[in-house]
Amino acid sequence: MEAARPMAFTEFELEYLRSQRLGRLATLSPRGTLQNTPVSFFIDAAAGVLDIWGRDMGNTRKFHNVAANGEVAFVVDDLVSESPWNVRGIEIRGTAEALTDQAPPSGGYWSREVIRIHPRRIITWGIGPEGRRATRAVG
Repeated sequence: MEAARPMAFTEFELEYLRSQRLGRLATLSPRGTLQNTPVSFFIDAAAGVLDIWGRDMGNTRKFHNVAANGEVAFVVDDLVSESPWNVRGIEIRGTAEALTDQAPPSGGYWSREVIRIHPRRIITWGIGPEGRRATRAVG
């Protein structure tokens, strides 16, 4: 895996991600089937990565999928209002590593395995002062 590059999140994107608790991680199994799983996440903007921890991460299908095929998509979104209809969110596409024997974040019940996402493309909608859809390559 290549070295981590600083993530090109805008301040608006970082603010949005830090305000949310759950996202959905999409992975691809060795058999070619997709899995989409709700997960908690941690942002390491300085290292340019997103970390996904879990109680028994090393024994999960998502962890094994990432170990076999590191292509992932990660989405965080929410419904701001129903009237008028107003949604916002961010999709992060990239590669991921299935890492073992890592020091977990404090204050949780996390195992020592983590899925670390290295973004390549970021897509946003409803975030920032204008709230327009934006897509850009990272790195």
